[in-house]
Amino acid sequence: MKFHLADTAGLNTITGHGPDHVLVNGVRHDSPLLVGPDVGPLHWSVLDFPSLQAAHFEALLAHEPELLLLGTGRRLRFPSPALTRCLASARVGIEVMDTPAACRTYNILGGEGRRVLAALLFDPA
Repeated sequence: MKFHLADTAGLNTITGHGPDHVLVNGVRHDSPLLVGPDVGPLHWSVLDFPSLQAAHFEALLAHEPELLLLGTGRRLRFPSPALTRCLASARVGIEVMDTPAACRTYNILGGEGRRVLAALLFDPA
């Protein structure tokens, strides 16, 4: 795999992650989190995957992403389409993956200048 250095100066970059946290620009965050290249990092008011509601996704539209990456913790879990319907209606793409994969994908897309928003969940300890 060939890597290219992207100019991410001034943008939020995920610099590390573990099962219960992520590092954004070197700062540790250990609760559900929203991050975009120029958004946040912000606390996301979701307790865990089972507590997701349509209102959580509707609130994300205020950040005007073109793509939402939903990190669902250590394992991949898909939310009900009824919860994410507002994203499709607003023509916002959604990709669901485990949180480590969402972190890696976020950095690639953010480095490309995409309006990506990562909504990251962690598994309870």
